[in-house]
Amino acid sequence: MIELDEALGITAAAGAARFPVETVALEHALGRVLASPVISPIDSPPFARSAMDGFAVRADDTSSSLRVVEVVAAGASPRAELRTGECARIMTGAMLPPGAGRVIRREFVEEAEGIIRPSRAETGSNVILRGANLRAGDVILAPKRLAPQDIGILAASGVARVEVAVPPTVGILSTGSEIRAPGETLGPGEIYNSSAAQIAAQLAVTGCPARFLGAVADEQAGLQEAIRRGLTDCDIVLLTGGVSAGDFDFVPGCLRALGAEILFHGVAVKPGKPTLFARAGARFVFGLPGNPVSTFVMFEVFVKPFLFRRMGIEWAPAQFRGRLAERIRRKGTERTEFLPVRIRAGEVFPVAYHGSAHLNAIGEADGLIRMEKGVEALGEGAEIDVRPL
Repeated sequence: MIELDEALGITAAAGAARFPVETVALEHALGRVLASPVISPIDSPPFARSAMDGFAVRADDTSSSLRVVEVVAAGASPRAELRTGECARIMTGAMLPPGAGRVIRREFVEEAEGIIRPSRAETGSNVILRGANLRAGDVILAPKRLAPQDIGILAASGVARVEVAVPPTVGILSTGSEIRAPGETLGPGEIYNSSAAQIAAQLAVTGCPARFLGAVADEQAGLQEAIRRGLTDCDIVLLTGGVSAGDFDFVPGCLRALGAEILFHGVAVKPGKPTLFARAGARFVFGLPGNPVSTFVMFEVFVKPFLFRRMGIEWAPAQFRGRLAERIRRKGTERTEFLPVRIRAGEVFPVAYHGSAHLNAIGEADGLIRMEKGVEALGEGAEIDVRPL
């Protein structure tokens, strides 16, 4: 058994690799990982424009009254340069006429018979200058997972297609003679396979395509053949169950028989102690524990950062600080532990949690906190980091 941070270092080193890329239309880029920096082809905005509806005037014009000489709508080109004593009625986003340097908002003037008289002083120019947001040649976006606002940023610069990483194909293989698919009738001692559906949903969040490779009984020959097929068809195989030290935990032996190198097996973490990580040539295997909370947490801690690293970016959850509303005490301190919590108005409350089979606790939680090895208790009012779910 190795320490959590050592195991994370091993997966991080293994995840670094050159990744294939493809070019996709902007409408298909949401959630994909940008493969290289995008350079702006234009200034943004591409011209000086009005920040609001009002009247464009010369910057140095202090006239008490100004004659309206034209109307400039968004998308139109102004006709002539403004002179002292003149103004142009202008709409939000419209191009400033030549000679104009500021905009008086509509509600700050009195207007009659084509003449305006400013009634209140402006505190700013109400103008967005050309290139105020970006200059041509600036980096619009560095490699990252593209969010909705990123799509808008790219579109605003006229970018129609982007180069993105091709996500690895991930196979999900469930082990255990006792598991049945949701919807089937349970027999004595049987349970529903929650982990496969849960992992597929977690994979969907990363943008990686999932293949369900089936559920395999606790029988060595059949399991070994299923793993072999998975390693043939997928870049990464996620196994659930079969990684502990029981009589029917065949995963480690099957991997060795297939020539895989086990990089670690057993981590000083709770839940998830039996977690396994192996390499088979250019392909990888995560052996996750069978209990659903362990599977969920180990995916978030190990698998998600590994997948993003395989797509060229470093990923970590956006943790925040909160105050612990109640004291937390635990019995064993020999492992780093992740515990589910609720977050309410900046305060952190522990969730009733009965161990790694208590999946409902994760459903009730907003985040996880990490209790370090050797720490027995966290006091009420303690400032702690929360990892949002």
